This record gives sequence, structure tokens and C-alpha cells, in this order.
Amino acid sequence: MFSNSVSISMSDDEESNETNRIRPTRTRRKRKKPGHRTTFGELPRYLLRLLLRYWIVLVFLLALGLLLFESTRIGSKPELKKSPDSIPDKKNEGNLNRLDPTTKVIGGVRQRCLKLLPPEELEHLDILERRDTASPVKKLVYLTGTTDDLSSPVRGNGTRFNLFTGNQSFDERETSFQVSETVSVHCGFFNENGGFRIGDEDKRFMQTCQVVVSTCAFGGGDNLYQPIGMSKASTQKVCYVAFWDDVTLATQEAEGHKIGENGYIGKWRVVVVKDLPFTDQRLNGKIPKMLAHRLFPEAKYSIWVDSKSQFRRDPLGVLDALLWRTNSVLAISEHGARGSVYDEAKAVVKKHKATPEEVQVQINQYRHDKLPEDKRFNGKKALSEASVIVREHTPLTNLFMCLWFNEVVRYTSRDQLSFPYVFWRLGVLKNVNMFPVCTRKDLVNSMGHVRKAKPLV
Repeated sequence: MFSNSVSISMSDDEESNETNRIRPTRTRRKRKKPGHRTTFGELPRYLLRLLLRYWIVLVFLLALGLLLFESTRIGSKPELKKSPDSIPDKKNEGNLNRLDPTTKVIGGVRQRCLKLLPPEELEHLDILERRDTASPVKKLVYLTGTTDDLSSPVRGNGTRFNLFTGNQSFDERETSFQVSETVSVHCGFFNENGGFRIGDEDKRFMQTCQVVVSTCAFGGGDNLYQPIGMSKASTQKVCYVAFWDDVTLATQEAEGHKIGENGYIGKWRVVVVKDLPFTDQRLNGKIPKMLAHRLFPEAKYSIWVDSKSQFRRDPLGVLDALLWRTNSVLAISEHGARGSVYDEAKAVVKKHKATPEEVQVQINQYRHDKLPEDKRFNGKKALSEASVIVREHTPLTNLFMCLWFNEVVRYTSRDQLSFPYVFWRLGVLKNVNMFPVCTRKDLVNSMGHVRKAKPLV
């Protein structure tokens, strides 16, 4: 049989050329679709790679956005020129001239904090004449110096004692707390060269006041807020007196608040004091605050209001509510936050209201005198907030205020530290009305300080 296959012979050269023409077959890889490039588990790493690659672009875009935002704010709000000494207090701007009562819930019933008489009865209130025959103190003798006593200069650098205060020794301090029918005590105005000079016309006016509402602003720190809420009877029987210095006078005149030819701005008689005795303006402010009985020698009652507040109640109605109906001779607000003088000392230092060294000297003396850490004395809260003081001018209350003033001169100007000590040492003063904070809020509209007070140099 014949075979169908045909054999073809090839030379070695032809076999080599044929081999070169045949290429190896490549395996084709399938391309992944774009949507399946990263799995869910690889996503964080993918985002991290993007962030590392493009972080400069992101920072640039963020900076550009902030720049555009700030430029729109500047363009939409006009720039206001403010005094470098101004202290903005937006939250208190709406308090001015508010007459709405302050209330609290007592026994499930909401009641007014200050229980004033009805308006028709306020119009018929008169100044109450009282004689405290049971008081252990009948007469005060104020220590004075001679006109040639120049041992302690006004505003001396070495001591807070000066010609105004007299140089009270520590033994004299101890003696002043010993109660008798006649007590001799330092109480400011020690020497006629001591400062705090008041014009003769203002003095004559002040000697006519039987009831006075007073305030002061030294160093240009606060504005003068007109009293509101008084009856017609009170406008005729009550003096409103504001004490200024030359700095406050210039500051107020620059803002258009000028004293009239009659000496008044609104209802306030403005008394401009010359030659303030202390470089510490806070200490200068204690003179009208604590020594009203020396400034108004014929006054029977006084109401002190801090310059950062607006008095908004009828003065005779306040005397009736806080003194006459409670049979008190002194009314002062309780401290809202603390009760112990030792806790208050720590707070004063923490808030930088006084130096740790001067506070420590005062507290060490009080501990040495065994001032208790009790938060109540004679059934009353030990610590006060003295922005409002209502009092009758009796020999005993006048002595209390003199002793209190001497303590703030000797130690710190933070009068809340010395009030508990004097109240404790002068244990015979019983008829004190320590009214709650809500009552104080009913008495005044709190405005806050407007600007920093300028110190004397």
C-alpha cells in the first residue's frame, strides 16, 4: 500500500529561519474596570494616599475660604472707634430704666423680693423720727489733729495712714472696739489739710439733707445713672448727691454730660471733690460710702448706691421696708456666693482683687484675734455684698462705719473682708437687716463698670 504522507526535507538554515518567524504566545490580562480599582477594605489607604499627595492644595483652599469670609465681615460691619479704657458690657445695656419687680418663689408662691407699700401710701410717707434710748453708745468723739501736724503727708507712699485718717496706732484700734457711752475714734477728716475738699456752697447744701441717696465715681470709671421709681414726696424730701473728682468731671464733660449752673445733672446734685487723700481710687470711694454721717452731719438716714448701679426705688419706701418695719438700724445685702471671710480671702487673691501679701497680713491678724470661721454671726450671714447700704445715723451705726473705714485703711480696700470682723467685734450691734441678693436686685439696675478708673499719681 502506498502512504498518503509526503516527506519534505529542510535544510538546517531553513529550519532556523522558520523558528525565528514563530513568536511565543503572550497571555492577555484582563483590565479591571475603573469602578473596581479599590475594594472597601483598601479605601482608607487610598484616601490617605490622596491626602498625602494633595494636602498643600487643601490647606490653600481652606486659607482662601477663611480670607473670603473675613473680608465679607469687615465689609458688612462699620468699624467703631472705642476708647482704650472702655469696657464693653453688652449684656447690661438693656438694664437701664427697668422698673419691673424682682420676684422669687416662697412656699410655692411667687412673691416680690422687696415689699414696698402701694404707690398711694408712698406719697404720704414721712421721715420717721426715732430715739434709740437703749443703745450702749450715746456719743462719738472724732479724733482730730492740729493744723501743724504734718507727720503723715497726703497720699504718702509708705503708709495708707495720712493727714486725712490720722495715724491710728494698733493700741488705739483695740480701744476703739471697747463700747461705752462715749467713744473716741478715728473717722477720717483728721486734719483740715488732709484732703477731700468740698466747696462751701456744696457744704451748705449737704447740711440741709435729712435723707440722702449718694454715690461716687472717682477716676472717670463710671457714668451717672438717673434714679427712677421715686414718689413725688421723696423728690421733695430726699437729697441725691453724686461725688466726682476732676478726672470724672473731664471725662463726663467730654461725653456731653455737663453740670448745670444750679449744680445738678438731672436729679443728682454733683459735688466735685478736690485733693483726694489716697492714690488708691477704691479707697477714696470708701469715704462717701462709709462716712456719710461725716459728710451729711444733719442727716437722719442715708442710702449708698455703687456707681455701677442705677437706683430704681422710692427712697422713703426703701427705708420703710428695710429699716422701719424690721426695726433695724442698718440694712446691707448678703453675699451671694460665700459666707466665710476666709473663703472670701482666697477668692479675692484668686481673682487678683488684692495682692496675696496684703490679704495674708489681714487674715493672719483676724486669725490671731480668733475670728471664727462661722458663716453666721448673731443669726446673720457673716459675709456681705456692700453695693447697697441703707442705714439710720445713730451713734452706734456711726461707730460701726468708722471702725469699718479704719479697717479698710489699715488693710485691704476689699471691704467685704473687714465687714465680718467689725460686725463680730462690735457685738452690741444687733438690729442689722442682712437682706437677700434678690432684694438688692430689686433695689438697683446693675450696669457694670463702663471704663477703667484712672489712678492718682
